[in-house]
Amino acid sequence: MTVDPAALLALAESTAREAGAMVHRRREAVERMDVAATKSTPTDVVTESDTAAETLIRERLLAARPDDGILGEEDGHTAGSSGVDWVVDPIDGTVNYLYGMPQYAVSIAARADGVVVVGVVHNPASGETWTAVRGGGAHLDGRAIRVTSCDRLDLAMVGTGFGYDADRRARQAAVLLDLVPVVRDIRRAGAASLDLCWVATGRLDAYYERGLKAWDMAAGALVAEEAGAVVTGLRGTEAGEDLMLACTPGVVDELRALLERLGADRDLS
Repeated sequence: MTVDPAALLALAESTAREAGAMVHRRREAVERMDVAATKSTPTDVVTESDTAAETLIRERLLAARPDDGILGEEDGHTAGSSGVDWVVDPIDGTVNYLYGMPQYAVSIAARADGVVVVGVVHNPASGETWTAVRGGGAHLDGRAIRVTSCDRLDLAMVGTGFGYDADRRARQAAVLLDLVPVVRDIRRAGAASLDLCWVATGRLDAYYERGLKAWDMAAGALVAEEAGAVVTGLRGTEAGEDLMLACTPGVVDELRALLERLGADRDLS
């Protein structure tokens, strides 16, 4: 099918900025957001701001493109007929948002026939906006960005994340114990879309995490890929829920082999 990536990008960016402004205002209005519900466990929170932001995003996208589909973290999948669907995380990093930490983002990606062609990640707290069009590079606030040239694992700054389930976190912590001594250092920011964009911007040399959903990584992964990162899974698989690895090319082979040996894509048996 034929789509206009520039038009999709403009819609995604304007929508992400509007939703971001709304959630930022709501966060500043209270000391601690009330938790409206929980998801997989009591520590996996969803605030009223999540649902309000996704409602706004859906309204804006469907007003402009009523035949598109939408996959959103809060309200699930709405089928479309155009061949374009949107993958939306209204607040990636909800726990950070809840606690007033400035690492959270609105993430919107557009897929054409299942392939992500546009990605926007907007951090309302910092005002930064990452954008990417497949084949057109990645940008931060309009400036072209590129991954680092790091080619030594012992000098690599590596980001990661942890699942909400306690057993999964225990396994992830065990992997980390063996990883920490062989890299420069580890960072855990708490928002996958931003971690992926930080790889793209050179703030991290690599990022990996198990358990991500499509809405966590669709936009950020495209930004990372278009900035020159290798975006992959383990054991010959594509990046996905089993494992997402985004890495500067100079250390990807060594880091991927290490994560495979440590079983980073496996839970406790």
